[in-house]
Amino acid sequence: MKWENNRASDQVEDRRSQPGGRGSVGKGVGLGTVAVALVAGWVFGINPMTILGFLGGGELSPPAQTQQSTGPTAAPTDDMGRFVAAVLGGTEDVWGELFRQNGAAYQKPRLVLFRGATPTACGTGQSAMGPFYCPGDQKVYIDLSFYDTLRRQLGAPGDFAQAYVIAHEVGHHVQNLMGITDKMDEMRRRVSQREYNALSVRLELQADCFAGIWAHHNHKTQAILEPGDVEEALNAAAAIGDDALQRKGQGQVVPDSFTHGTSAQRQRWFRVGLDRGEVQACDTFSARTL
Repeated sequence: MKWENNRASDQVEDRRSQPGGRGSVGKGVGLGTVAVALVAGWVFGINPMTILGFLGGGELSPPAQTQQSTGPTAAPTDDMGRFVAAVLGGTEDVWGELFRQNGAAYQKPRLVLFRGATPTACGTGQSAMGPFYCPGDQKVYIDLSFYDTLRRQLGAPGDFAQAYVIAHEVGHHVQNLMGITDKMDEMRRRVSQREYNALSVRLELQADCFAGIWAHHNHKTQAILEPGDVEEALNAAAAIGDDALQRKGQGQVVPDSFTHGTSAQRQRWFRVGLDRGEVQACDTFSARTL
């Protein structure tokens, strides 16, 4: 991946030298359940039922007010820190332009690098959770040791696989700005756990599709893709499918407990976003088949 072609984001908050925070584990959204699924099968969500105006060609709903940080911190200077900043910068440019085309302003998320544990608006973020997005403070959280897990335990190496992880979590931020996160929370109180799990699958697959949209447009403007990159992302999507994780972690597959989608579904929806590059194509909630 030619990540050096991207503009580095100034929204990276480097907490790697800080001690971990304390508190109860809160509710986050994202690919982060990968590491936990291998250990305990943690379930979390948000929720939609309708895909707002953006998917229908209308205006975006304004995001809820959230507590904001005081401002950007110094950019990381190590290779992995610069890689993360470049990938995040690419997502900002892509989503900023797509929102502008739809008459809305994109609010950039912050991305927090941490080690071990860190305080968040969703509770204490921990390395074992993997990368996750917290709607409460509109931040993506990543302990970079997850990339070792992705490579060694899940068999998904490569820089573009790592970029896919970031783009997926940013996809949850886009869902938050679209109002989907709030609607998911509403549905949580109205449906059974099985029904909510099914909604969560559609939510996660849409974030995969949004990651594909980022790749489509970022490559179109900055030529970031190299031979083998797409295969790296598809391999990562397969490695973190619910069926693959359950088979690896507990030796059996329980479809009713799926919250992120199967390997094949995750690959398919990333590919839809990559091939089409259109937000309307990512309407997983209206899709008859996933």
